Amino acid sequence: MYVILAPIQIKPGFKERFIEEMIGDARGSVNDEPGCLRFDVIQDGADENRIWLYEVYVDADAFQAHCEAPHFIKWLNAVADWREDTPLLDAGEAHNIWPPDAEWK
Repeated sequence: MYVILAPIQIKPGFKERFIEEMIGDARGSVNDEPGCLRFDVIQDGADENRIWLYEVYVDADAFQAHCEAPHFIKWLNAVADWREDTPLLDAGEAHNIWPPDAEWK
């Protein structure tokens, strides 16, 4: 498994529009990408303008395919001015421990 943990800081005044676009990307990922097993959008408990992405892909190639998917490109372009300039794709890479890879559907 290939796991991404990405914090995203949204600029004040753009959260509602950002979240709408983010959900579109998340839906496109789980519905249209066979290599995307999970794509969660999580609200930070201490900062209303910070969200976290938790994404699980079958491997690094599946994540690369995600980065080239039309819904991702649409999202990236739509939110370019709505988020703080923080690393997005290199925010965090991890590998799964539990549940074991063989138990993912």
